[in-house]
Amino acid sequence: MSASTPFALLPNASSLPWAEIPCWAVDDFIAATAEELSRGARLGSFFGMPEGRGMCLVAVLAFDADNTLAVGRSHSFSGHFPSLTIHHPQAHLFEREIWEQLALTPVGHPWLKPVRKGRDGAPVNGEFFRVDGREVHEVAVGPVHAGIIEPGHFRFQCAGEEVLHLEIALGYQHRGMEEALAGGPHRATHSQMETVSGDATVAHATAYATVLESLAGKEAPLRAQWLRGIALELERLANHTGDIGALAGDVGFLPSNAACGKIRGDFLNLTATICGNRFGRGLMIAGGCGHDLESERATKLRDSLKISMADVEQAGAWFWDAASVRARFEGTGIVFPAQAVEIGMVGPAARACGLVRDVRYDHPAGWFRFAQLPVAVWPSGDVFARARVRSLEIQRSGDFLLEQLTTPPDGPVCEGLPGLAPETLAVTLVEGWRGEVCHVAVTDDSGRFRRYKITDPSFHNWTGLALSLRGTAISDFPICNKSFNLSYCGSDL
Repeated sequence: MSASTPFALLPNASSLPWAEIPCWAVDDFIAATAEELSRGARLGSFFGMPEGRGMCLVAVLAFDADNTLAVGRSHSFSGHFPSLTIHHPQAHLFEREIWEQLALTPVGHPWLKPVRKGRDGAPVNGEFFRVDGREVHEVAVGPVHAGIIEPGHFRFQCAGEEVLHLEIALGYQHRGMEEALAGGPHRATHSQMETVSGDATVAHATAYATVLESLAGKEAPLRAQWLRGIALELERLANHTGDIGALAGDVGFLPSNAACGKIRGDFLNLTATICGNRFGRGLMIAGGCGHDLESERATKLRDSLKISMADVEQAGAWFWDAASVRARFEGTGIVFPAQAVEIGMVGPAARACGLVRDVRYDHPAGWFRFAQLPVAVWPSGDVFARARVRSLEIQRSGDFLLEQLTTPPDGPVCEGLPGLAPETLAVTLVEGWRGEVCHVAVTDDSGRFRRYKITDPSFHNWTGLALSLRGTAISDFPICNKSFNLSYCGSDL
């Protein structure tokens, strides 16, 4: 399907000169993008940036069936452009972000409001959608929540206990991350990338390092790619295990709740075995990895992993054998496959709707070109499916790690990079534990970042959480929310 596209084609983790990206007048660009989306492409990233005397729009499309990415852009313009959202809802947050950041108005957008902050710089807390009716009432939750969690505001429209509509407002942790990256790489850029979303440090740091390598025209050494694959799957194990435990806690099933909390820490400690940091900070660097894993520690890691995998299998058996757990999860918080496609969901949440959507399979890069994992899919789209996909991925990531730690490749873990190519666009997708992490860099004539765009998987999936609550009791919000476990700070860039 991608072969006939007018967009420029490129594989994942690669770059091409800015001048070679097809360019249209903005109306024609939107029309061309809409046509590709109608033919089955997916919007990986969509953003604006200064160009000449005005602004231009850039779209990164993913043709998953063809294992191909495509890029196109508009000519410089100002003022407004036709909205993609009218026919392709997956663009709605991207267009709101463009309007918020660059004052370019998507004409026809059905619900145009800021994504992260209001016009006065405060977090988004303006107009909310309302359902009229004598029996309808409104419930506002957050941004301060019970427990030590990130801030976000949830506005429910309810008829009795039934949720008719949920609107989510973020921006309480807006850090100006992308603005700070302009003109980089700076001395602080690497640390900033590791904290885009702290529990996905490995995924975002891997994407950033790969973008720099693409701009430099050089791959990381094979052993470094292997180490990155190991770290990504350890990050997946730790967070999926934590989520299973938290879901158990939300329905009062304490054996798995307690066990998974402890096992999550064990998996984090395995990452620390590699680099000295439980979240993997300092491991991914441009040109390779900042630490190696010699045979003695690799053996220790593998032995510890076997124990932890046996523990998590037992905790999962308790969990899945409990009728009370299944009763609370099955049929709760459903997102239908057509909805998941329409809003562009990614990661385990998409796979729990039956979509075979996984960067490691669709757009393999790095070590995953040589060693792929089976894609874990479940069709029902409910809390049960989202928990079940996590459980399957725990098993498959564990098997992958035990196999890979047996036969590591030889060679160096890091090699120096030449300078970054000027006037070039680079794009990298990484399958983080929440889903697709997308980094896009555009350099200026001196090889510095003219624009650096980050799309965390949470950005695609917050709307999925809102849809999952429709027709559901408001008391089911905690387990629906935890079954997605999205990143507030990953969206509040």
